[in-house]
Amino acid sequence: MRSDAEVIFSADDFGLTGSVNEAVERAHLEGALTQASLMVAAPAAADAVARARRLPSLNVGLHLVLVEGDSVLGHTALPTITGADGRFGADQIARGFRYFFSPAARRELAAEIRAQFEAFAATGLTLHHADSHKHMHMHPTVASLMIRIGREFGLRRIRVPAEPPAVLRASGDRPGFPAHALYAWSRVIRAQASRAGLSSPDHILGIRRSGHMTPERVNAYLEVLPSGSTEIYFHPATRRCRDLERLMPDYEHVAEFEALCAIRDRA
Repeated sequence: MRSDAEVIFSADDFGLTGSVNEAVERAHLEGALTQASLMVAAPAAADAVARARRLPSLNVGLHLVLVEGDSVLGHTALPTITGADGRFGADQIARGFRYFFSPAARRELAAEIRAQFEAFAATGLTLHHADSHKHMHMHPTVASLMIRIGREFGLRRIRVPAEPPAVLRASGDRPGFPAHALYAWSRVIRAQASRAGLSSPDHILGIRRSGHMTPERVNAYLEVLPSGSTEIYFHPATRRCRDLERLMPDYEHVAEFEALCAIRDRA
């Protein structure tokens, strides 16, 4: 790894299940994990907050959930954008169109984003950063609302999913058109964040190999890191469970946890 490269190892879905929370805690204490993103309405959110409170060196941010997950406000307050169970659907493309074109959806979206920031503030944890489930904040409407509302709650950092195609190629991956398009669009979101006074890592790794950040893959990335700051994000868990099997059947959660612990051994 080059001397002018800074690496941030982060975990998404903090609060989703007990096994995810255990992995975050152990990967921080026993491995290289430095930050985690909290799902405030997820089933194991209270357990995640309790663990975070006893880990003062773990930087915790908000993992905004606006697709495939639980809402804070519920269906009565969000009839346009949630199902009867108060959950956001997994239809990311259709949801994106609705968020952009429907005034009712945008009003509900703003209310829910505010509610999630309020729920995070209620934990008493310091808001280190914000990002979103499935990178939904790459949507222009979501990005604008997250930045504007987040600043009211002291938001200073966001993740901009900018996975450099050159780094992917150097590590043995073959980025296609979607990777190049996302990288180009990320510059727009980065500029928007910068104008609002928010910082972000220079690069991101983990999108193309989401759910499959094995020790071998992480080592390949570490060998070709560019200069500047790079956030490498994971979806760790100490074991598979029914919820993880249902939501992410092909993810290698345990391998990603092992990768985070192996990084310390590598160093």
